[in-house]
Amino acid sequence: MSDFSHDRKPKKLSSEAAGGDPWAKWRQPEAPAAAAPRVKPAAVDLPRKTEIKAEIKSAVPPVAEVRERPTGTLGVNRSAVAPAKFAPKKVYEKPYKKPSTAASSRSAPASPWAKAVGHVAGRVAAPTEARAENRPTPEGVRLSKVMSERAMCSRREADLWIERGWVFVDGERISELGSRIKPDAEITISKEATKDQERQVTILLNKPVGYVSGQPEPGYIPAVTLITLENQLRQSGNPQFKPWMLRGLAPAGRLDIDSTGLLVLTQDGRVAKKLIGEDSQAEKEYLVRVSGQLIPGGLRLLQFGLELDGKPLKQAWVKQLNEDQLHFILREGKKRQIRRMCEAVGLTVIGLKRVRIGKVKLGDLPIGQWRFLRADESF
Repeated sequence: MSDFSHDRKPKKLSSEAAGGDPWAKWRQPEAPAAAAPRVKPAAVDLPRKTEIKAEIKSAVPPVAEVRERPTGTLGVNRSAVAPAKFAPKKVYEKPYKKPSTAASSRSAPASPWAKAVGHVAGRVAAPTEARAENRPTPEGVRLSKVMSERAMCSRREADLWIERGWVFVDGERISELGSRIKPDAEITISKEATKDQERQVTILLNKPVGYVSGQPEPGYIPAVTLITLENQLRQSGNPQFKPWMLRGLAPAGRLDIDSTGLLVLTQDGRVAKKLIGEDSQAEKEYLVRVSGQLIPGGLRLLQFGLELDGKPLKQAWVKQLNEDQLHFILREGKKRQIRRMCEAVGLTVIGLKRVRIGKVKLGDLPIGQWRFLRADESF
């Protein structure tokens, strides 16, 4: 026997299903009626058969009338259960802009709950304001600030040492950031902090033209890229250069892209504070080549009497070496200060070289090379 469907015999339908009643198998069985004796129909003439068929056809109602729904039949009112149609979303011709708080408060209608909400908010806010007023003002000064002011380290270094438990105030170890102390308290640091500070390096670079001292803009090269083993001027007693020495190395003072000379880069916060702090008194010495005609009294104005950005400049030491060269000593370092000072008196700077910062001189350091700050040097 084949396994294909066309080889199988179709199942016979039950007599009830064949009769066209799909609900037959769920109906309750009725009592069987008495079997009537089967009578053989009598023969009927052909004309009589035609008459009988006509009578039956006239007695059966039309199909359309049978299929009509009787009056009173229950149905579903679809209009009552149909989902509500939402109004189409309004399309704005211009991008929607949220109104400001002040504007919305003026235009928005008053809410019936506004008074009650304001009353409750007032009751909640009053104790909070009272607690803020009664809160005592923190006493003392932040420990990291005092350490920075005493030139022990930078505030960033102080926070790092405090976290590591390397700082002692009046003999007590302090390890919580933000701690406050008396301004005249005694501060000491552990041996670990001293060793960490001794490992910090300060580098002197003779910067060439074309390099920027600080964070560069796209297309410019920072001067720190010159700090490599190949560019080092080796001196006796100096440590061996290691890549970790570049970590946290930052310029202490700017020198613009068109200038050359001494640029200091350091990891030591004490050095940075001494050179660029608000109270810095470190002198910066420059040799400047100029062109143009100095206005009458221009040299005196360069020494004192000029202002930049609406602020008067500190007194400077300026000397004319020859027709096209000036000697500057400043105690401040505003952006492009010397160039702007010279422009104010009719001169144009065509060359600028920094030869000294504090007590440290550029000396014979070749351009583009660098060296470590020696132990016997200080700014």
